[in-house]
Amino acid sequence: MNPFNEKSVKIDKCVCDWRKLYPAAYDKNATDAYTKVRTILLNGTEFEENWFMHQLCRHTADNNLRRDVALLRALEQQQQKRISFFKPKDETILETTISYEQLAVDLTAVLAQTEKNKSVKAALDFALLEDFDHLYRFSDLLEMEHGISGEKLVCSYTEIMPGRPTIAEHRHPFDNVRKPIPHDAPLATKLHTMTITAAEQQTMNYYMNVGTFYQTSDIGRRLFLEIGSVEEEHVTQYESLMDTGTTWLECLLMHEYAECYLYYSAMNEETHDTARKIWSAHFEQELSHLHYAADLLKKYEKKEWQQIIPDAEFPPLLSFNDNCEKNKHYIRNVLKNTVSNTSVLEEYANINNVPDDYQYFKYNKAVNKNPSAVASHKVIDCYINEFGEDYRFTVSDHPVKTLRNRKEDNVDLGRIKED
Repeated sequence: MNPFNEKSVKIDKCVCDWRKLYPAAYDKNATDAYTKVRTILLNGTEFEENWFMHQLCRHTADNNLRRDVALLRALEQQQQKRISFFKPKDETILETTISYEQLAVDLTAVLAQTEKNKSVKAALDFALLEDFDHLYRFSDLLEMEHGISGEKLVCSYTEIMPGRPTIAEHRHPFDNVRKPIPHDAPLATKLHTMTITAAEQQTMNYYMNVGTFYQTSDIGRRLFLEIGSVEEEHVTQYESLMDTGTTWLECLLMHEYAECYLYYSAMNEETHDTARKIWSAHFEQELSHLHYAADLLKKYEKKEWQQIIPDAEFPPLLSFNDNCEKNKHYIRNVLKNTVSNTSVLEEYANINNVPDDYQYFKYNKAVNKNPSAVASHKVIDCYINEFGEDYRFTVSDHPVKTLRNRKEDNVDLGRIKED
């Protein structure tokens, strides 16, 4: 499908009343995990679009353009609110967090398996193991403090076991910046970088805002603090990959195209009736937004959309359902081969091959002055002390031998050089 060739309604027909903006929420106990994942992804995509347009307006003095963008932004924020309030009020912060981490894991794995740009794929593989570890630690907290099984929440689609230990993920900020993709990168690569940036930014913002509201325990609040800091690293990594050669309105067009692609992907595999209706309605609205953005590009920059997206046919649609089992195998392979990696400026290296005086070691030690008291470790340690071994959901033994011990949390892997 080429969304530019599809008919769209007039932009003023996209305005919703309050009834539409407050849909019947999903049942947290009966709804499929991937419906929740799609809800978070599309919420994050709308948030990214909304704040991109705020930045656009803060960097232009043309009030006519500001008004045109304000109209589009108001419509996008209506969509964001509709998705946000699709979440039920009885779903707890920590239950929602499990869905956030499942999204981070499965989305990253899906994108990495089809990404052709080696640098982007390497970045996806690198952060994949870190979000995988976050899912494990939040799941142990959930089971320990609330008696709720992470396996049930993820519908057994995603394994729950240690990844690269979170304590090893605290890097010097210099080492989180990557090289941007070239301006002529394939359309799929541009979509991947925009999508993963929006998703990780949504996770970062969520943890920054809700962590202090976690009421069950101090260690839970501390875990949100720590993992929220890693999500900042991930956003830094992914946003630095994005195409920097676009103008504001070219980028606006790409944002609208990406939203069309994601909504169309979602509506084509959604099983929840209300969610599918929302995705379909939003896709129709996004067609209007896309055409509107194309008109703005022509009006203010004298460019046609074909100059920005020459081949606008959608790449293969994004699917969570079709990649469930593939993801499990893929993640296990990445774990087996790269769990000890860290980043060295724009590259990645096994921690054992990094010079002793490299900035990573000094920075990590400064943050983790007392490793035994670091929240990500303390959660697992407390769980083991109470139940004898950690909580996991796996289909077979852990692919990394040093992470198979369920009676002790490894705080050295990927952080301390082997003797």
